[in-house]
Amino acid sequence: MARRPEQWLFGLIPALIVLVVYAAAFVFLAFQIDALAGWVTWFADDWSDTARKSARVTAGIAIYGASLFVAVLTFTAVTLLVGDPFYEAIAVRVEESQGGAPPEPDVPLLVQIGRAIKDTVLLGAIALGLAVVFFLCGFLPVLGQTVVPVVAALVSGYFLAGELTSIALERRGILRTERFARMKADRPLVVGFGAATFLAFIIPLGAVLLMPGAVAGATLLARERLAVGPQEAEVLAAPADGDSVWSD
Repeated sequence: MARRPEQWLFGLIPALIVLVVYAAAFVFLAFQIDALAGWVTWFADDWSDTARKSARVTAGIAIYGASLFVAVLTFTAVTLLVGDPFYEAIAVRVEESQGGAPPEPDVPLLVQIGRAIKDTVLLGAIALGLAVVFFLCGFLPVLGQTVVPVVAALVSGYFLAGELTSIALERRGILRTERFARMKADRPLVVGFGAATFLAFIIPLGAVLLMPGAVAGATLLARERLAVGPQEAEVLAAPADGDSVWSD
């Protein structure tokens, strides 16, 4: 993407649209955070002033952290849904730069849209459920402020990678169930890619500025590893006799 700035700018458009909506939601949440923290810590109403404030500050941080977790996952899904034509074009151009893109699947447009909406809703439900779990775990002493955020980043990275690789894999007829089965077979690589992307996305404006590059990276991940499986990928990646791994 750094070598193709016009593609990067092209890919910013849908992310900017979704960012405006999400930013408005987070501004609203910021104004309501005190009330929400008080509502979820109703049991602390009779505590001492210091203990009550500590509980509600912890609750406020946990609410914002859980909201951020949901936002990053759903932001990607919603942005991919809104910007499908943009990211499909980027993915195809990435594939063409690597030797050619597979033909477009012979699936009616309405069916593709229906699948995308279904996947987005399903991911949103999973993200919401996990956010509740991580929110509750955030109250654990020490672990809630150290281990839980790390686990949340790894889990969210895994699902984030699943969303980002969906463009290239669905073009090959690999749908959600099989996609996650292939991701499971190459889990360390998928989690590494997804967690790194997740951490970059939580930087202010990171999700917007890096979305085109994330799509390009996920396309390469899908093409080189997930579309063929890890064992075949090792064979394909091995240089022929006399060839250099740096020849391309």
